[in-house]
Amino acid sequence: MYLDVVIVLALIILAFCWFRTFSKTVYAVAMIDIFLRLLHYISANIGIKGFHSWVVSIFPSSIPDILDNYMNGILYTVFEWIYVGLMVVFLFYVTRTFIRKK
Repeated sequence: MYLDVVIVLALIILAFCWFRTFSKTVYAVAMIDIFLRLLHYISANIGIKGFHSWVVSIFPSSIPDILDNYMNGILYTVFEWIYVGLMVVFLFYVTRTFIRKK
């Protein structure tokens, strides 16, 4: 039941402790979220029902999905805006890297 929260929080804490910089932590959070979204998309469109049900039962569909499942009210709103802020920073980093590599 709480396995999805434990997995994602452990990955984020591990990324923060391992990388020790804000930018690398932002990249790690974005990679975790993109991985979860891709995993759900692939499992839904691959056509193997057993695989899809296994993925849905084990992995959350995204980080906002985890926030939605376990929080509500003002706490949910605060964490959702933190997530949005991290994604804006991620978009800034990716765009800056893209422009510099021109």
